[in-house]
Amino acid sequence: MKRTYKHVGILLLLLSLLSGCLYPDDQRKENQQPNEVQLESVQNAVEQYQERTNGLLPIKTKSSDTPIFEKYLIDFSAMKEENVLTELPGNSFENGGVYQYTLIYPEDDPQVKLIDLRVTEELRKANVHLDGYRNKHIYPPFGEEIAEGLFTIDYQTLGFDEPLSIISPYSNEHLPIIMDTDGKLYIDYRIDLQKALGDFDHVFEEGDDIRYLIAENTPFVPVYSLPYTIKDGEPVFMNGQ
Repeated sequence: MKRTYKHVGILLLLLSLLSGCLYPDDQRKENQQPNEVQLESVQNAVEQYQERTNGLLPIKTKSSDTPIFEKYLIDFSAMKEENVLTELPGNSFENGGVYQYTLIYPEDDPQVKLIDLRVTEELRKANVHLDGYRNKHIYPPFGEEIAEGLFTIDYQTLGFDEPLSIISPYSNEHLPIIMDTDGKLYIDYRIDLQKALGDFDHVFEEGDDIRYLIAENTPFVPVYSLPYTIKDGEPVFMNGQ
């Protein structure tokens, strides 16, 4: 009997080890979670890189019109060449994870944050359907106008059973996908911003870009977003949008 238990134990151990090997890197649980230790490690590496390079940042070159939260992606190869980072974060895209590492406030106070690539993928899927529709029709499938020049999407016309949305990495809420007059897609972060206004102390006033309330206080940046401000305690699109 003892020998049987021993054999079962060995079998279970082998199955456990094999299951870890069989899962692709991007499906392992630890590679799908924000990790404060990894964030802090990359933050320290960025600061060391700056010290060694007279203030330069280890970022990939992007065009000047790249949206602010996708503009300063971290270049891990540059940090490895400078010997300030020995191994890539396990949850980074470059290492099989679901996050891109990026910077906010690069000029004054560089802070390491995350882009959840599952958000990127869901928006890409929506764009595929939209492009297919626009190949056959003149105008995008506009729904309700929610602000000047911004619309919901007529999801039924696109063949969906429910409104297009993505899961927020911050709140786990379904955030609507919206579009402008040109048919360009964005994520509507008003649900997240309303939550953040209640969750975090702030001094934002009307006219300020309150997206930084999420970027500063969570591991994530609100990618594919439009600028928002605050009016009467509520998040609203900035500049009439």
